[in-house]
Amino acid sequence: MSNQLSSKGNSPILCYYANVTNQIQVVRIGNIPNLYFERVLFPRQRLMFEAAVEAVLEIHTSAVPSAILSDKIPCYVLRVIEEVSFEYELVIPEERCAVLAR
Repeated sequence: MSNQLSSKGNSPILCYYANVTNQIQVVRIGNIPNLYFERVLFPRQRLMFEAAVEAVLEIHTSAVPSAILSDKIPCYVLRVIEEVSFEYELVIPEERCAVLAR
């Protein structure tokens, strides 16, 4: 399978996800055709990745003997917002962006 990040030719966005649980998680993107993205995250491990704006990150939490789909997060919510000069416009409306706090 291809590692192509965008199904519509759009530029990929930089995303951030952290496993804040005490369980192993498997994260994957399954809604983009011809894309294989799957990673294992250990407790408190962080992941930065590029994805298409329309991608959805599935979070599977480990439970013996199987994994349970515990969440689906649109990647635009996980987008890392970099500071840019005021001459650029934000591609995604501000109300659709998540703010990560400590």
